[in-house]
Amino acid sequence: MNKPLEILKEYYNHSEFRGRQEEIINRLIDEQKHSLVLMPTGGGKSACYQIPAMIFEGGTIVISPLIALMQDQVDALKKKNIPAEFINSTVKPDQREARLNDFVEGKIKLLYVTPERFRKPKFVEKIKTANISLLAVDEAHCISEWGHDFRPDYSRIAEFREIIGNPLTIALTATATLDVQKDIIEKLGLQPDDIKIFHQGIQRPNLRLEAVDVIDEKETLKEIIKIIDKYKGPGIVYFSLIKTLERYSELLEKKNINHSIYHGKLHAIERKRTQRNFLRGRSNIILATNAFGMGIDKPDIRFVIHAELPSSIESYYQEIGRAGRDGDHSLCKLLYNQQDIHTQMEFIKWANPDADYYARIYSILKNELDIVNSMGADYLREKMSFKDKNDFRVETVLSMLDRYGTTEGDIEKKNLQLVDELPEQLEDDMRLADKLTSDNKKLLSVVNYFRTQKCRRIFISKYFGFPNEKPCGNCDICDLMSRDE
Repeated sequence: MNKPLEILKEYYNHSEFRGRQEEIINRLIDEQKHSLVLMPTGGGKSACYQIPAMIFEGGTIVISPLIALMQDQVDALKKKNIPAEFINSTVKPDQREARLNDFVEGKIKLLYVTPERFRKPKFVEKIKTANISLLAVDEAHCISEWGHDFRPDYSRIAEFREIIGNPLTIALTATATLDVQKDIIEKLGLQPDDIKIFHQGIQRPNLRLEAVDVIDEKETLKEIIKIIDKYKGPGIVYFSLIKTLERYSELLEKKNINHSIYHGKLHAIERKRTQRNFLRGRSNIILATNAFGMGIDKPDIRFVIHAELPSSIESYYQEIGRAGRDGDHSLCKLLYNQQDIHTQMEFIKWANPDADYYARIYSILKNELDIVNSMGADYLREKMSFKDKNDFRVETVLSMLDRYGTTEGDIEKKNLQLVDELPEQLEDDMRLADKLTSDNKKLLSVVNYFRTQKCRRIFISKYFGFPNEKPCGNCDICDLMSRDE
């Protein structure tokens, strides 16, 4: 049996482990005990389960939330000659069956799936027959409804574990508050004593944290151009609104600054091309919404600018973590405009419909599904007295009904089906109101991050439950404090 360090050298071309990687890997291999890994973006989480997967006799199931993310990871593994595959909705049925058979027969060591795959009876019956040594739950914060990227199917992980024989489990994420950590352990079907939490804090000393107040478009553009000129790319400029992104794209074009754009309304082929060009260095500057970033493993990103306020410290920390993975100096700058608070509050409101709204849409689907499939989401908007073009509650409800397994199919493809009752979680007004309050508190924490008069890294560390950090010496607040001394 190869030792972990031998595998690291042969397949990953590294001579030594980083941080607590070796400790985590040895706990899985030698002690056969569960782990929850909290590691900064770019800290090497994937190796913590990929290396044990190559040592264990049985296969490893990796639950991953995003199709693009799992495709990138499988491609990277194949380049290392590690037998890995993925099964998701983009794979043709005969290929899905072949890949699943190969995994059951031991020809594939790592099989990546979305949690929604466990809704499929054929998949469940077949996967029960596999010899599974390890379950890896990537982006584990998606388990918690109090996290920033909740996926209802993730909350069924304990059920999935039981289906596949309750194997050794490792859950991994870059962002989880203490409450989310507790929720993850509970949703895994484990007791706190069953699992060890490994955390590396937020130690990315090469990332310089800054925030500045901007009052209008002119100031925002000036800051963006100043950073682009100074750091020479590669860099990401994040926006909350597509229309704002497109506006700044026009402004940069007038200044003859080459850049690409990436957001959810672009065609999938165009998004993939844009991402590929950025990763390969053909495009240095990218203006993007938060649709861009999962699985972006580019080591030399020199800056990440948030041109509009992010919705939470969790998402902010995840996004800035894409900078400076090569260890070199990189800038993470937040451009704070008071107007952005209103925009984010609107987002939060539309992302949190009340129980009555869920019930009304469910009733329409139950009684008028043929019309809905024929006329699309616009019909639902009209029936719900749709007035504000920014109101995306219909999309929120359709997404949540899909994620809870209440519906199947796609309204855009006109094959939406109602397959279950409205889940009690979406009928509980008190629970939904608590979720709305929680999201607003997350936004307030971003505002407080901008306003803090103490080290920015200390602020983020406390938010994630690491209270004893020392001033980083590499943020704008630390600069001010050192001048005052």
